[in-house]
Formats: sequence, C-alpha cells, structure tokens
Amino acid sequence: MPTTETQDHESLRQAVATLGKRHGRHHDREALWQEAGKLGYLGVNIPEEYGGGGHGITELSIVLEELGAAGCPLLMLVVSPAICGTVIARFGTEEQKRHWLPGIADGTRTMAFGITEPDAGSNSHRITTTARRDGTDWLLTGRKVFISGVDIADATLIVGRTEDARTGKLKPCLFIVPRDTPGFERRPIDMELHAAEKQFELTLDDVRLPADALVGDEDAGLLQLFAGLNPERIMTAAFGIGMGRYALAKAIEYARDRTVWNTPIGAHQAIAHPLAQAHIDLELARLMMRKAAQLYDAGDDIGAGEAANMAKYAAGEACVKAVDQAVHTLGGNGLTREFGLASLITAARVARIAPVSREMILNYVSHQTLGLPKSY
Repeated sequence: MPTTETQDHESLRQAVATLGKRHGRHHDREALWQEAGKLGYLGVNIPEEYGGGGHGITELSIVLEELGAAGCPLLMLVVSPAICGTVIARFGTEEQKRHWLPGIADGTRTMAFGITEPDAGSNSHRITTTARRDGTDWLLTGRKVFISGVDIADATLIVGRTEDARTGKLKPCLFIVPRDTPGFERRPIDMELHAAEKQFELTLDDVRLPADALVGDEDAGLLQLFAGLNPERIMTAAFGIGMGRYALAKAIEYARDRTVWNTPIGAHQAIAHPLAQAHIDLELARLMMRKAAQLYDAGDDIGAGEAANMAKYAAGEACVKAVDQAVHTLGGNGLTREFGLASLITAARVARIAPVSREMILNYVSHQTLGLPKSY
C-alpha cells in the first residue's frame, strides 16, 4: 500500500480545498452541496456509467476531509454517496442504479440511512424493525433514532430484518423508503449540537413498499450491510480529521501572532508541543484512514473492516484532542463566536460516539484482531 498520495489525489485535494475556502465556516449548506455536485465531488465514488467519477472511497474521503479542514464539512457525504451510493452500486438492481445513482452523484438527489434503534444501540443484531411479505409487497414496521438529514433526503435506506424461511431466524435487509411514503413518519430530535443537518426519530407503521424497494438479495444479509458500514467508518474518520485540522490551523495562526511577553506564545513549548502532538495524531489517523480506504476500494472487505474501525477510533481521538488544545491555546478567545471554535467542542464528540462508540471498536479489535474472548 502506498503511503504517499498520487498526483491525481493531490490535485483533487487542492481543488476541493479551494472550494471549501471560498465557502468557509459560515457557509450555506445547500449552496455548497449544489456546487460540489456540479463539480463532480459528491459522486467521485459512483461508477462512471451512472454519472459518477468512477473512483472510490479513497477519493470521497479526500473530498470530505478537505471540506472539513476549510470549516465546511458536509455530513451527508458520509451518508448519501458513501453509504447509500455504495450499497446501491454494489447490490442494487439495474433499475435502482439508474433511478438513484446519477442524482446522488450530482447532488440533485439525497438519501439518508436508517440503522440505529432506541433499544439496539451499537448491537445491530437486536434491530427490531421488521419486514414481512404481503403478496408481492413488503410491510415495514419499526423505529429508528438519530437519523441524519431525513428532512432533506428524497428517501431513506432503512435497515430492517426479514424472516429466513429455512431457519425462522431474522436476517438484515435493506429497503429504500421514499420520504412521503404513507406510514413513514419523522420527528426532529432536540439536539444541543447545532448543525445544518438535523437528527430525527423515525416511525414506520406498516409502511407498504413494492417488491423493488428491496436492495440486493434477500439472502445476502450482513454482506450488504457491511458494504455500507465500512465506508461509513472511513468517512467518519475523514470528518474528524478535517475538523481537527481546521481547529489546529486556527490555533497555529493565533499562536504565531498572539504576543504577551515580547514573543509570540507559539514560541513557548507549553503551547507549541501540544499543538505538535495534535498534528502528529491527526497525521497518523490519516494514514490509517488511507489504508482502510485503499483496502476497501481493492475489494478486501475483511481487511477494510479492521482498518476502518481503527481509523475511525484514531481520528475520533485525534479530533477531540486537537479541538480541545486549539480552544485552550486561544484561552478566553477560544470560547467566543468570533473565532468559531467553541461549537466544535461538542461537534468533535460526534467523531468519538458515532456511528459506533470507541468502546465497541476496542471490543472489535480485542475480539477480531487479538482473538480475546467476548464478555457479551
């Protein structure tokens, strides 16, 4: 695996950084989304025959990281092209691909992703949203929480469970649920975290779906689900790294200019060393994210699963530490609206908590990588 980026990747990074700087911290989410779509950045991972760039999660993670480093990350990049676009491109029918992928690629269509449930949390095996056949249709019933951007999405890719006719056990399946489908209700969750993309609780009450709402093979189960979850973890790492870079850049600029005792505060090791450590941690997380993305794009789902979890963990920790140190470097100014860092204190926690907690990642590594026994 190469540890340095190709010239094409460097060019993409520079181009997206230019776009991000033009929009900046106080950007209009819709305007930025539309422009990024027109420039082809939203669909770099979508196959060319469906209007995308024909590349992979490696390129899409660069887009999100650079937008984040410019202060304008687009959370729905994690969801619409990375999760939903990937799953449909890999497992969808030809009709589903032609209907959804071109719009996802150019940003004219958006898709949300619904997996988390009130009583399941990180345990996807406890998902209770169920789908049962009714003639040729499906009836979907259940609840979801903390689902991003449902109000701006044309549809939501819902993770439900169907009964295996052979064993009677429930297995995961994916369904496309258009926003205005009868019985599909949403309620905004009152979040302390202020973000352009809102969070919702979803209720599905015998939502009737046609047979072609099912994505992929009913028997594929976890294979299809994890085809979307690995990109989600990689993109969450990009989200955290970008945010950490933005905060660190603000702190470095301040430490270079702020003078209290005849010299810039950045000359003092108590200021300089923690910032240097934050930079090192972000760079290490970026290397693991690149490894995960390249493994995934090469078709190594198992190897990518381990690396994606590690990348998400490393990026979440690095992001929180970078933001904290940036705010501390600015002192009281770090809590003012003028410098725009205080709101990142809460936002940075997202990289630790979602889409899976750092404790569950440690469980994954201890069980899957180290071979230690489970406690649950």
